[in-house]
Amino acid sequence: MEWHATDAQSLAIIDREMGSHVFSPAEYEIVRRVIYATADFDYQSLIRFSERALQAGAAALAARSTIVVDVPMVQVGITPHIQNTFANPVYCSMEALTRPQKERTQAAWGIQTLARRYPEGIFVVGQAQTALTALIELIEAEEIRPALVIGTPSGFIEVDVVKERLKDSFIPHIRIEGRKGSAVVAAAIVNGLVDLAWQAYGEDTSGVS
Repeated sequence: MEWHATDAQSLAIIDREMGSHVFSPAEYEIVRRVIYATADFDYQSLIRFSERALQAGAAALAARSTIVVDVPMVQVGITPHIQNTFANPVYCSMEALTRPQKERTQAAWGIQTLARRYPEGIFVVGQAQTALTALIELIEAEEIRPALVIGTPSGFIEVDVVKERLKDSFIPHIRIEGRKGSAVVAAAIVNGLVDLAWQAYGEDTSGVS
């Protein structure tokens, strides 16, 4: 990601206001990207990283695993950076061809369809709680085993239950606890992870077709 002087100044302010913290250097890079994107310091206490989430995500990016997102806003937010680095395919659940269904939302049916097509992909659910629920159901049924799940939808009705199921899934994941979250948060996490992965793997994969 290209940074300008104002970006550096903003990140310096975040560093000062954050002070001491318990995050690893890689985790902290993700956290401050989220705070920078939202201007909301609450996220420092809401973001959760499962064991080896960043390592698994970076390796999957370097392997050019398919990325499946729930809404166009996430897709638009991450695709330019992906194209300039690992060039992973990025698909949106809202654009998946599915038969009209009454029982589920378009995002939920779309992500189920794409998950069955790319069972070991990277899944980014930034906005649609129904899509995260559908994804977790497939994980719990052992139909898919994603390389990484990023779950950041906001909500008031049982969103905490859905996120707790993600926690209990033993799938590498990054999630936002509680009611907060958004597609903006999801995109910030992905873009931060892409930069970390590019630092670790970029030179080794840049010549791979």
